[in-house]
Amino acid sequence: MAGNKKEGAAPPSSITTADDKSKDIKKEAPQLPPVEAAARRLERLYGGGTTSKTTATALPINTTKIMKKWLGASSGTAGNATMASVAACAEKTLDPAGVCVTGREILMGLCSEEDRLAVAVTKEDDVTADKPEEGGDAMMEEDAPSSTTPEYLSLTCREVESWLMTLAVRIYWRAGKYQQAYDLIIKGLQLLDAHLVDSGNNTSTAGGLYPLLARMLRYRSLIMESLLTSSNDDDTYAKLCSDTRIELASRHTHAVLRRDADVSATILNLHLRELLLSDRVEQAQKLISNSTFPTDAASNNQLLRYLYYSGRVQALRLEYTQSYSNLSQCLRKCPTNTGLGFRIAVQRLLVVVQLLMGEIPDRSVFFGEGMRGELRPYLEIAQAVRRGDLAVFHETVGGHAERLRMDGTYTLISRLAHSVVKAGLRRLKTSYSRISLEDVASRLGLPSATSAEFVVAKAVRDGVIDATIDHEGGYVQSHDLVDVYATVEPSEAFHRRIAYCLTTHNDAVRAMRYTPDAYKKQLEASRGLRRSREEKTDEEKAQEIEDELDDEDYEY
Repeated sequence: MAGNKKEGAAPPSSITTADDKSKDIKKEAPQLPPVEAAARRLERLYGGGTTSKTTATALPINTTKIMKKWLGASSGTAGNATMASVAACAEKTLDPAGVCVTGREILMGLCSEEDRLAVAVTKEDDVTADKPEEGGDAMMEEDAPSSTTPEYLSLTCREVESWLMTLAVRIYWRAGKYQQAYDLIIKGLQLLDAHLVDSGNNTSTAGGLYPLLARMLRYRSLIMESLLTSSNDDDTYAKLCSDTRIELASRHTHAVLRRDADVSATILNLHLRELLLSDRVEQAQKLISNSTFPTDAASNNQLLRYLYYSGRVQALRLEYTQSYSNLSQCLRKCPTNTGLGFRIAVQRLLVVVQLLMGEIPDRSVFFGEGMRGELRPYLEIAQAVRRGDLAVFHETVGGHAERLRMDGTYTLISRLAHSVVKAGLRRLKTSYSRISLEDVASRLGLPSATSAEFVVAKAVRDGVIDATIDHEGGYVQSHDLVDVYATVEPSEAFHRRIAYCLTTHNDAVRAMRYTPDAYKKQLEASRGLRRSREEKTDEEKAQEIEDELDDEDYEY
């Protein structure tokens, strides 16, 4: 039929709709560099800026929560930032006539104008690397502004300025320029404190600055340690610590008063770290006992640091059980996809604490992903402790002494000599019913038979082994293993269990016979108080119902 459509004819051309045009325009829109895109995204999260879907709104109340969420989402951008991108972002986002003019000049002076202009417009893949997953905040979906004209930030200029300062300090620190990083972080802290004073320390308006304050304080502490390592000048580090210790104490007090969990937790961990580096274990213990860590409100990273530092302090103070508990909890809470260095440090200390408790760690602990080479010295030490050979133990520790000092575990491992001797004595008792003191000294690596006699006597007194020392014969006689079922111990244990069951039965009967609140009813009756509705008789309840019905009929 002539009117029918011919086979093989070309399909009609697609109709271009307004939505398709908007998508094409959006695709052709120039993409911003990652650092600037992250800064403008924070402006939109605060309710500022104008996009196709959002309009300017009032400042949100919980700015601290928004800032912490944004810092986590922008971690990839911060890790790949360069000094030129940081300076270019400061030039395009910070108003030269606003409150951040000083910070803008400092950041722009970190690199030349040619480097700032050479910051190329990134591809779409680079910009979308920091975008949230599907279902995230709608305001975080668009990174490009509606026009190519740069607009200065109004609501988040102070936060972006402080954030850019931390990025620049991080770049200097990673490049090994510790003095420049220290000078810059001091200027950043001064600017941030000035912003807090201008806002009156109001949490509703300056709440987003407190997480950045905590980050700056942590960077300053790390830079000070790097300055000590590079200069090897203990006096300079002691002077820096004395100057900042009073300041941190004052900041911690103000943070606790305004219920700022981020700053208070960070400062507490910085105090503990500084005290451990200076070997002030008792002062660190006093700080832990006299302070309260905000476990519920602090971030997971700060909680992990606190558990590690407290576990280390307790291990140095011979409190191995509490140390093992804190370190085990810290290792369980550690993320498995990042922080390998921290997990290795926790695992090293946990292995040492287990050995000090008389336990041998599982072999699989030393062969975890990324830990095989780092835990190799500790595997050899654990094997020496398990064998109970003191000579092999001292040889192993001497071979890895420098490495153990770098790890900070040499002092704790030096205490394992007693555990090695105890393990060796247990093996000898199991193998020999009688052994001379000279053989004990030779097998355990002790200097003489007299030293072996003292060691065996202490082990017998501590209950490590059940034996008798023959001083005249110069040997140790082990006691035969006694059949426990031939003694009265099983009957005593059975008696204790029966007594517990009888006590539980008697308590249950007594609770049913004498209800817990029986005396309250008698007390109310003696005082002439009105009885409740449940205690009234059936006649009284029926009379009340009739009175209520009469009242309803009267109203009708």
